[in-house]
Amino acid sequence: MRILVWHVHGSWATAFVQGEHTYLLPVVPDRGPDGRGRARTWDWPANAQEVPSTALRDTAFDVVVLQRPEELALVEEWTGRRPGRDVPALYVEHDAPRQGAVDSVHPLGDQTEIPLVHVTQFNRTYWDNGRARTRVLDHGVLDPGYRYTGDSESLAVVVNEPVRRHRVAGTDLVLGLAEELPVAVYGMGVESLPGKNLSLYEDLPQARMHELLAAHRAYFHPYRWTSLGLSLIEAMMLGMPVLGLPATAAPEAVPAAAGVLSSDPDVLLATARRWLADPAEARERGLAAREHALTRFGIGRFLADVDELLEEVVG
Repeated sequence: MRILVWHVHGSWATAFVQGEHTYLLPVVPDRGPDGRGRARTWDWPANAQEVPSTALRDTAFDVVVLQRPEELALVEEWTGRRPGRDVPALYVEHDAPRQGAVDSVHPLGDQTEIPLVHVTQFNRTYWDNGRARTRVLDHGVLDPGYRYTGDSESLAVVVNEPVRRHRVAGTDLVLGLAEELPVAVYGMGVESLPGKNLSLYEDLPQARMHELLAAHRAYFHPYRWTSLGLSLIEAMMLGMPVLGLPATAAPEAVPAAAGVLSSDPDVLLATARRWLADPAEARERGLAAREHALTRFGIGRFLADVDELLEEVVG
């Protein structure tokens, strides 16, 4: 198929364009959010093709994959076709609702033409989907390979803008653990993070980040509220044991053999100390994490589910 899709979330898009279709990626002159084109930091296949927004009206495509409400108007403006009426469409919702679960009506909840595709079962349950048809498309992640050494007696965290997103991202929990043991923080906007026992790695290329992550003894997933961070899945595929809060979709993604999820900071600290003192247990948990992640979030399963969904929508 020829699929019109925006480059919105880099890691998700990287998995999505690995299939056998042609992926048409809008480009605007400043490569802003409405037209980033191909990724600059990932090596995407040749069938992920850039198309200037001004050329889309004369470009043939079979289906449009929407990811933001404003893309409904962009498709109509740039192509002359209305999604769900003039061209098959589906809407991928990447995020958990920002409001509470009781008043989180989805922007596409008042229509039936475009199926609403959530990336976790948690998201589908917590959004008020209204009249929209819903599906779940679990994440897929390219396998970075088993790289775990755990040589560094420290925890690793991946989070963007931890200062601005303080309690949402669980930054206070990160700083609390760092009062007691070494913690490395990777991501954008981490250099301004205050605290002791912190090693800060600002916006590294993904391959380099994976290499460094795998040297830490364990991965800490501190988010109070998120969809499901793909960095968590990547850490599991690297072979890292996982610590985190039992929040949002994490309990469905991290089996007991792969790590410890607890709302009690004392339990998280005690577990971290145990793993720092017992690398054999940490390695065993990490192997279980990798096995689960490859099965649940492997790229083959993801692309098969994508194809089934596209056939349903276009057919």
